[in-house]
Amino acid sequence: MKLTELQQALQTLDEVHFTLPDGKYVPRHYHLTEIGLATKTFVDCGGKRHEIKKVNLQLWTSVDYDHRLKANKFITIINTSLPLFAGEDLEVEVEYQSDTVGKYQLEFTGNHFQLVNTKTDCLATELCGIDAVKNKRTIGLATLTEPNGSCTPGGGCC
Repeated sequence: MKLTELQQALQTLDEVHFTLPDGKYVPRHYHLTEIGLATKTFVDCGGKRHEIKKVNLQLWTSVDYDHRLKANKFITIINTSLPLFAGEDLEVEVEYQSDTVGKYQLEFTGNHFQLVNTKTDCLATELCGIDAVKNKRTIGLATLTEPNGSCTPGGGCC
């Protein structure tokens, strides 16, 4: 979800609610503790340089169980942060504390926001010798065979 899509969705709400990937709600007394520009500059395993920019929202809960974040306050917080993004309509990423700090993509269901799991991926599969098609299909253990009936160092079986 892009920042403008988030802003548009917020216009349709009074209170703002989030669900986790498992369907459970983020407690309704959460706070939006940060909104910022997250920039990641890195080199992939093939040596290619990348830069990714995202709008980063951080949700946090405490013991103030009566707290509720209204959509108009959420919009005010976003509007205060807009100069950080220099007019770019960036993807929104949400950080939320569970067992560890999780990073999620964001989708809107029409009445609440869904936190969607993010995944890692190799950006240079052609250089790593990974066949992207084979990597995505499931191989059963029964279909694997050992060369010469046994696995030895340098034998190519592992």
